[in-house]
Amino acid sequence: MEKRAKLLERGMEPYPVGVERTHTLAEIREKYGHLEADETTGDIVGVTGRVVFVRNTGKLCFATLQEGNGTRLQAMLSLANVGEDALADWKALVDLGDHVFIHGEVISSKRGELSVMADSWSMASKALRPLPVLHAGLNEETRVRQRYVDLITRGEARQMVYTRAAVVRSIRETLHGHGYVEVETPILQLVHGGAAARPFHTHLNAFDQDMTLRIATELYLKRAVVGGIDRVFEIGRIFRNEGVDSTHSPEFTTLESYEAYADQFVMAERMQEMILNAADAVGTRVIETDKGTIDLNGEWRWLGVYPGLSEAVGVEITPETSGHVLRDIAAKHGVKVEPQWDTQKIVIELFGEIVEPTLLQPTFVYDYPPAAQPLARHHRDRPGLIEAWDLIIGGMERGTAFSELIDPVIQRERLVEQSRKAASGDHEAMQLDEDFLRALEYGAPPMGGIGLGIDRLVMLFTQAGIRETILFPLLKPELG
Repeated sequence: MEKRAKLLERGMEPYPVGVERTHTLAEIREKYGHLEADETTGDIVGVTGRVVFVRNTGKLCFATLQEGNGTRLQAMLSLANVGEDALADWKALVDLGDHVFIHGEVISSKRGELSVMADSWSMASKALRPLPVLHAGLNEETRVRQRYVDLITRGEARQMVYTRAAVVRSIRETLHGHGYVEVETPILQLVHGGAAARPFHTHLNAFDQDMTLRIATELYLKRAVVGGIDRVFEIGRIFRNEGVDSTHSPEFTTLESYEAYADQFVMAERMQEMILNAADAVGTRVIETDKGTIDLNGEWRWLGVYPGLSEAVGVEITPETSGHVLRDIAAKHGVKVEPQWDTQKIVIELFGEIVEPTLLQPTFVYDYPPAAQPLARHHRDRPGLIEAWDLIIGGMERGTAFSELIDPVIQRERLVEQSRKAASGDHEAMQLDEDFLRALEYGAPPMGGIGLGIDRLVMLFTQAGIRETILFPLLKPELG
């Protein structure tokens, strides 16, 4: 604050509206990177950057400037070139973290360091808080809570932003290549549905109406398909008032896409293509993890829920297996089950706890019991199952898809059952959406649908936790 005041006293603007920048630091590096040691160019430039290193030694001062993408360049200020007053001001008023403007000649130092030899300098933006010591690093809590500092000091944090952007851009391009149309659907909703999840509640003053934030984009996207938008998708924020841990966030980003006259197998092709293209955009299809190497080039196998669980526990389990047998298996494997759960719910829980964590390579887990997805259609060949899959990679669900239920009579039965569960205290059960059912009654074409977690896909490629993949994740308030 004192240095800010001194700048003002001397008629120097600590926060000017702009400076006469002629080149970015990256452009200087690209254009003059060939210079030999102690070479001059005669080219005068104006550059800016944040000061991340400074060394003031008598008549010659050195500073390392950094711009947004992490590119760095050395600035040199000598008594002979800038004059006594300007050099004294530099030493007295410039701190780590300041944005400065350097005007001067592009040279290479005696040690071969590409530099700008200043003939003048000015403040571009005065920092009032000191930067952390770059080599000491920040603890995780500070990195996440003050992401702006994390981005300044850590190249990995900046790279995460670019990686995520590349993944999202690739997904859009893949879907556009198949004739999909991107739309936007409401975030504020009268009825929450499209998934089993606990919503956030709010209130719309204009209508004096209680509302929820969306837990999925599904029901509105299906309305669009009913209306004739045969291939439709949305990438958007979802809000679920649930737990927070290394793989879950209350707000997160999903892709949902729906395609008329497709089924779960067509959607598996779409999913595989999207993920492989995203991997190429990031730069690798082979991912090293603490569990082993994931090779996306390998076989993407299909594994049935009941055969997979049977093999894992050494007991044949079918849709007819009794709850008593399933509860014994749960007890034996240390899987907690609730007294009110039916056999379908127990099977889903057993598979998720026992089998899913072991699936390192890409695996489409399919042939689920109906309780897994109230919006999926019955299996075309096998009674007691639905046409749905979850894609497991690295022991974690990354996305899901199904052959969509389009029969409005059966859909009504399932949503009525969901509303009964909600009335009985199930906070995750869907509400009965009469308008959605009305849309289906106008006739929805057969369709396949996909749900893909963008955050979890970025987690796969970067092997980072969800708090690292979300630029500004939700955190508890700071104390004090």
